[in-house]
Amino acid sequence: MEYQGVDTAMRERVRQTLCEVERKYRIKVLYACESGSRGWGFASPDSDYDVRFLYVHEPQWYLRVEPQRDVIELPIDDELDVCGWEWRKALGLLKSANPTLIEWLDSPVVYQQEDATLAALRTQVPHWFSPVRARWHYYSMAKKNFHGYLQGEAVRLKKYFYVLRPLLAVRWIEAGKGMPPMRFATLLEGSNLGAPLRAEIDELLVLKQRAGEAQYGPRRPVLHDFIKTELARGEVPDVLPESRSGKMSDLDQLLYQTVLSSS
Repeated sequence: MEYQGVDTAMRERVRQTLCEVERKYRIKVLYACESGSRGWGFASPDSDYDVRFLYVHEPQWYLRVEPQRDVIELPIDDELDVCGWEWRKALGLLKSANPTLIEWLDSPVVYQQEDATLAALRTQVPHWFSPVRARWHYYSMAKKNFHGYLQGEAVRLKKYFYVLRPLLAVRWIEAGKGMPPMRFATLLEGSNLGAPLRAEIDELLVLKQRAGEAQYGPRRPVLHDFIKTELARGEVPDVLPESRSGKMSDLDQLLYQTVLSSS
């Protein structure tokens, strides 16, 4: 049985891996999701699983003079890429309007979560979201991936989506819609693209979902023209409104409550 692109066996393997992490590091996993192509909605049959999680330590961990490591990274194997951020780190990243953290919270593939805690965290997101920072994040990602992966006459098909997705996210932000959705299909539906371009993307999406991760194909002129136009346009962004209303006291309270409840 498969749900949101991840079958039951793999979900169970991920849960077992997270249980082992909890035991080894004496932590509590608050949230775990897919962050890569399976979360974006354009995975190949042989795509790996990019599991990202948020965790909290026991209270005494927070009562130390020296700062401790706030990231857990497991060795990557052929299928699983697992990495987690500590809760105080995550709240600090939210304060900084970190787009990656906010994106994780919108993942359609959730392996596990503490419902009340994550509801409280998601409530904070609109108060800290920065259109300016998010736009720059996605624009820079698109530019880097385009110059790094799509310059040959033959290109890896998956890399088109590593450019198209952030470019559509830029358009979403510029349209005043807030934080872009993680799911590529939702971004695509809200982007109002011309018929030829949309048809090209739809065709490539079907091909990508049937091909392997390493599948190459010829350069696609319609997509290249769109990408180059969007990158050139994006060099001088429109002025975006910043209306962040988050309060540090709310994040402090969420940290306090979550740490105490983990004991």
